[in-house]
Order: sequence, then structure tokens, then C-alpha cells
Amino acid sequence: MPKNVKISVLMAVYNTDFQLTKRAIDSVLNQDFQDFELIIIDDGSTENDRKALLEYVEAHEEKVVYIRHRNRGQAESINRGVLNSVGEFITILDSDDEYKPYHLSTCLKEIENVDLICSTAETVVDTVEDYYVPDKNDLSKPIHLDDAVLFGTLFGHQKVFKSIDFKGGFAADSAFYERAEIEFKTKKVFQRSYIYYRNNPNSTCALLKQELLLNAN
Repeated sequence: MPKNVKISVLMAVYNTDFQLTKRAIDSVLNQDFQDFELIIIDDGSTENDRKALLEYVEAHEEKVVYIRHRNRGQAESINRGVLNSVGEFITILDSDDEYKPYHLSTCLKEIENVDLICSTAETVVDTVEDYYVPDKNDLSKPIHLDDAVLFGTLFGHQKVFKSIDFKGGFAADSAFYERAEIEFKTKKVFQRSYIYYRNNPNSTCALLKQELLLNAN
């Protein structure tokens, strides 16, 4: 691995199907901007094909780092990735999502004059209602994803991520962004170079949605 890179991409993996993880990894490897490291944090997976994942990581070890720890949740996994990152900028990719080939280069253009950006995404859904998520301030009210903050669309200077850590629980990404707004220059960007899959029934967001529905009943 290079001692210094422009961008550190962090990916937490927990029991994600290898083919989805491979799709996510490939989307980073195929970026038109190549000065990056990809840090995969395995959050104590027990059901994914670890052998296939490790073999793929080894095949691309000039770009990819693999870390594993016991199950701690996405927030703690990303925090550990931040501690191990060397990039001037840090961003995140969920293991069942992907980047369009120009995602990193576009984010670099948008980050000028600010410390942290959060963008919209191209969302893949099965139903129109999947464009909406519970409002963190009132879980009974839905808000459109374009008005929400998504882990994967955060992109910022290393200093932001190293001074503000992620806390677990619902809307950890939104809470991080709100804390950053107080200390740093932030900007919401309307671009769709991040592909967010909400049609995966085993995704973190889908499982959380099911849990909220059960609690509501």
C-alpha cells in the first residue's frame, strides 16, 4: 500500500453476499480517479463467503486493506476504518451499494471550499415507498431520501472524520452530518453518482425498516 493517498474509501461488511461485496469493490477499483485506498472492515461476519472475499482482497492488495473484528455495528466499524486510513479525504461505501465510475472525481470537484459534502443518490427500489425513510425526529413521518443523509454519500477532509466519530443507532449518518455542520463548512450536493440499493431485503436499512414496523405495532 502507498504511504499517502488522496482518498480513503471505507467499507463495513457484515454477512453481505460476496457477489454484492465484489460489485461494490469493483466499482471502487474501476474509478476514473485511482489515487485511493479501499479499507474493508469485516464486522464479525459469520455467513458471508470469507474465503472468496479474502482471495479477492489478496488479488488487489495494492489497493485494498482488510480488517476484521468482532461484531460491533456499522458505526464502530467505520470509526476503526477512519483510524486506519491515510487519505487526505475520507468517504464511505456500503457493501451492497456501488459507485458510478466517476464518483470519486466528482466528489473531489464538489469538495472545493468546504470540509464535508453529502450528496443525493441514484436509488434502486421495488416500490415508490422505498424512496422514503422514517424521519429521525419523528419515526412516524416519512422523508424522501433526497432530504436524508446517507453514510455512503459523505465525502470530506480527513480532519472531519478524525474529530467527529460515528455513534451507533438509527440515523447515525445524519447525526454525524449535523455535528459536522457546527464545526466545519458543509454542503449538500445534488448529484447521483452513488448507487443506493434499497431493493435488497437483507440490507441494513430494510432490516431496520422491518424492526420499526414491528415496534410500531
